[in-house]
Amino acid sequence: MTTLPQPAIRDERPGETPDPIERPTNVLVVGVGGQGVLMISKVLAEVCARRGLDVKQSEVHGMAKRGGVVFSHVRFGRRVWSPTIPRGEADVVVALEWAEGLRWLSYLSPERGTFLADTQRILPPFACRNRRPGARAAYPARGPEALRGRVARSIVLGALGAAVELGEPRAANTVLLGALSTLLDFSVEEWHAAIDASVPPRSLAVNRAAFERGREWARSSGGAAPAAPESEAEWIPEPGEVPETGPGARVEICAGWCKGCEICVEVCPERCLALGAGRSAEVIDPSACTGCRLCEWLCPDFAIRVRTSASSSKAGP
Repeated sequence: MTTLPQPAIRDERPGETPDPIERPTNVLVVGVGGQGVLMISKVLAEVCARRGLDVKQSEVHGMAKRGGVVFSHVRFGRRVWSPTIPRGEADVVVALEWAEGLRWLSYLSPERGTFLADTQRILPPFACRNRRPGARAAYPARGPEALRGRVARSIVLGALGAAVELGEPRAANTVLLGALSTLLDFSVEEWHAAIDASVPPRSLAVNRAAFERGREWARSSGGAAPAAPESEAEWIPEPGEVPETGPGARVEICAGWCKGCEICVEVCPERCLALGAGRSAEVIDPSACTGCRLCEWLCPDFAIRVRTSASSSKAGP
């Protein structure tokens, strides 16, 4: 197990004489609302507290469920005064969304920091100005090669794809948590206890499996990037008829995952969706869909998938 370096620095409380103490470990978790950023930071804080460490956590999550930015600072050590990580001082940046990870790179220590990221890409709503079929999305084009020379170490993995293979896309954050666990000096038993205390009992098994998948990837892959982007990962809808949409696109809805929040209905620019009698989303005008994927990106429960002609040919129905 790798222990992050802990050089001595001067940490002080206002009004006190500063003393050289062990430097805190800084972990910054970033992503988009609905991805589970806070679950990762909650489990990490729980692990630290159970060990008896001083742990401070600071987060912003007002845009959860709306596709907005969510981030959480976690600092722990023998003594920690400030809950926020100074720029350039993060030992690990955990990114659940690729562009968010790149946006927060300046917080990572260039000498000792590890960049741990999923390849999942979620397009912000304001980037969907051109909704015509086949239009290019206004998303940063930089891939893992953008990290060269900017970070001491990087681990890039297909966490969403791994979670889908386990039958639960919402466990992608736990896959990343498993990868994170290989960078910190806590036992597997300590991580398991914290996960068990932080997730619903019915999801314990899948979260344990996702955690182990992330650990296996971090140890065996050496941080190599997957061959295909996450948008092309296999996704399994519930059995039933899949309605066809406009040219080259179709919408798949898992009624069992939909909780009737109406986010997809409200954000759809073409008004293709509505809530059915069972309070789950339904496609009411398939031919009007342009494949902009706003409904998919902003669904907090991963209940919608939009297939374009390219992804459909690779991933299948």
